Amino acid sequence: MSTVAEFMPTAIAHLSRWKQQNRRIAALTAADFVIAQILDQAGVDLILVGDSLGMVTLGFANTLPVTLEMMVHHAQAVCRGVSRAIVVVDLPFLSYQASPEQALLAAGRMLKETTAQAVKLEGGYPEVVETIRRLVQVGIPVVGHLGLTPQSVHRLGYRQQGEDPVAAEQIRQQSQSLAAAGVSAIVLEHIPEHLAAELTRQLVIPTIGIGAGADCDGQILVTHDLIGLSAQQPPFAPKRLDLRGAIAQVVAEYCQEIHTPSE
Repeated sequence: MSTVAEFMPTAIAHLSRWKQQNRRIAALTAADFVIAQILDQAGVDLILVGDSLGMVTLGFANTLPVTLEMMVHHAQAVCRGVSRAIVVVDLPFLSYQASPEQALLAAGRMLKETTAQAVKLEGGYPEVVETIRRLVQVGIPVVGHLGLTPQSVHRLGYRQQGEDPVAAEQIRQQSQSLAAAGVSAIVLEHIPEHLAAELTRQLVIPTIGIGAGADCDGQILVTHDLIGLSAQQPPFAPKRLDLRGAIAQVVAEYCQEIHTPSE
């Protein structure tokens, strides 16, 4: 006998449905319970526990020092603050590149020890495509990531990707390979707007842009950039609020109040 649960779509399946409905996807990052709870209650569709937490939360120079244990720890905190949004978690550097078996163990641990619905892997080269195919085959939803891939910082830097015809064609081919491997969506980071628009039209899965123009199926930003907590703003993410300045002012006023003797 069939049950109601058998006919209920999984949370990650909403992404493809939203693309079919031309419904835009609002996504932001979180690394702790409080921010995740605020984002969830404010209506964010997808919350990414990104390895960017290595820089904005832990103070590293880049994402490379972030470990799987760190990602599990922060994902658990985020998941405790979420009741409705889709939660996707980055697999950090060297937690999936060595072999599909390594990736399977890392992704499996993430879904076993948190309530996240998917993992995200960077890159579209043949080895990572095969790894993604293996993960999807065993039932682990995956989000892809092309363009500027921060885990490749020593090779690519932080410059825009896909600017010349050869690089653009490589991204096109990689996007098709990821879609064929079964990814649920693809993050397109810091690529030309026209290329992102073209991929969005061609792919049956949603694209989520960051610094890739307004024509993607959704947009994602690092929350610290959006609300002005970052010390440096990326050029494609102007802050909507100067929360860093507001906190500094309140703290300075508090300190002055404490340090000034009462009459």
